[in-house]
Amino acid sequence: MAVLETIVVAFWAMVPAYVPNNAAVLAGGGRPIDGGRTLNRKRLLGDGKTWRGTAVGTTIGLVLAAMLTLIAGDASAALGFEVPTFTPLAALGLAGGAMLGDILASFLKRRTGRDRGAMFPVVDQLDFVVVSLPVTALLDIDWFLSVFTWEVILVVVVITPLLHVLTNVIAYRLGLKNEPW
Repeated sequence: MAVLETIVVAFWAMVPAYVPNNAAVLAGGGRPIDGGRTLNRKRLLGDGKTWRGTAVGTTIGLVLAAMLTLIAGDASAALGFEVPTFTPLAALGLAGGAMLGDILASFLKRRTGRDRGAMFPVVDQLDFVVVSLPVTALLDIDWFLSVFTWEVILVVVVITPLLHVLTNVIAYRLGLKNEPW
């Protein structure tokens, strides 16, 4: 696989995991997943992790995977190489796994004494990748192995923190986030 092809395939394959956490913010509040529960006098997750946001984020990731699957043939023809289509289980693994990764990162933040929105380098940038890829592999190993070569995984690990910082700065400047990280 050529370098440009690897980058495009990596980005295309990760779109259903990249978008859900940002889309969840647009859902605007709702009932916290942890219901206000605490562990050692610290919230389990905090008010930022809601059922509505999780459902909206996951749903948008699934819709994006379906849309990418619909246009994959035309995109492949235009690019001159194949981009992946998504099976329903792969889409669920990517979108749901991304949301789960963000929830687990919130749990880690609370355990380490970080407040909502506080910076947590590396974890903030890769939480959804570290969870969505294994969840996807568990749900559809054949699809996962056909798409996520070692080269594609390497590109995902390299470009994801860059994309994360860029999208967060944009969201901050648009007033959608309180902090630029």
